[in-house]
Amino acid sequence: MTEPETAGARDPGGFADRIRTELAVLDAELIEIELLVQQARSEAERHETKRSQTADRVATIRGSATPNQTDLAEASGQLVQLTRRAVMMESQVDVLQGKQKALGRYRDALERYGGELRGVADGGGWSAADALPSASGAVPGAAGQGAAGLDDGDVPAAVSRLVLTAQEDLRRDIARAMHDGPAQSLTNIVLQAQIVDRLVDRDPALARAEVKALIAMVQATLEATKSFIFDVRPMVLDDLGLVPTIRRAARDRGRRAQIAVDFDSLGTDRRLAMELESGLFRMIDQALAGYLSMAPRRVVIRLDWGDQVEARIAAVAEPAAGPSEEAPGETTPATPAADTGSSHALPAKAWREIVQRAGTLGVVAELLADGNEVRLVAQVPADETSPGSDDGPATAAD
Repeated sequence: MTEPETAGARDPGGFADRIRTELAVLDAELIEIELLVQQARSEAERHETKRSQTADRVATIRGSATPNQTDLAEASGQLVQLTRRAVMMESQVDVLQGKQKALGRYRDALERYGGELRGVADGGGWSAADALPSASGAVPGAAGQGAAGLDDGDVPAAVSRLVLTAQEDLRRDIARAMHDGPAQSLTNIVLQAQIVDRLVDRDPALARAEVKALIAMVQATLEATKSFIFDVRPMVLDDLGLVPTIRRAARDRGRRAQIAVDFDSLGTDRRLAMELESGLFRMIDQALAGYLSMAPRRVVIRLDWGDQVEARIAAVAEPAAGPSEEAPGETTPATPAADTGSSHALPAKAWREIVQRAGTLGVVAELLADGNEVRLVAQVPADETSPGSDDGPATAAD
């Protein structure tokens, strides 16, 4: 690294200028993606129109008194090809929109960090006492990892490495998930469509059966793509908030794992800051996935709303106890006891990720009951009082 580059990395103002340059590149990429989305959407609509017209033609030929088999085979082949193209274009639109939203959120975060760095530069640089916020107290055992133990000159380089590493990890995970999921399914659809294409002339009856199989594959791929998008960034979190998103995650993960997942939301939920809402969901979802991987009898998630938000995620070995003998009107049921053994303890990797995210957001994270229960507590700013829906206890078990 040359001396000017090193100086620029150590200077918060120079670092903010580099972020501004990255923002310009991101803006150009977002404009390009928007154009691609519009083009893909137009192509998808065009293919869907042709597919609908061809489907009507096939239905007309079949409904005639003496259908022409040659015309029927030709129209059926066109229908299969147009269906395949329409599905692929719709999938491309979904992928592009997902990338567009992810880049948009990343751009907003980068712009915010650039503004904070510019504030550091205007306030005197890295040597200022308040240049780095301390995260002590956010997570048990995290004290002592704030600004005091970092060398001023190493901070920008360390931050840069962390950001780049996080970006590459995210891209690798998305690429692997796309390759193993939707991309593989689309490949199978193409192969199935080729089989149908070859059968249309030789055996129209068998081709119709294969078309039904093709439709089923398209539907399954669509569901898998929706699940993939939910895992990357659940849109319901932006639209409806934390409670509906956790309810859906509990239902879907429990169904896939064949393990009952009980979800209770107590009190009046509300919308939180985007970073806190997203971070709480990720931590709860990580704990849920970690416990389900240990195959307990069931997993219990409880969310308590008040001046602070408290979340408890527990792996339970024994069946739920019967109703308690409480007076009518009481709304504070006891938390189900977590499994006290070690077989269902949260995996260490999941706990490390939760601790890292909690420390960033200032959320208190505790591991209880020998690792069989996670407790998260987040302070809610006084101005975040927009009411949500008070759904009361809700069960998401299949």
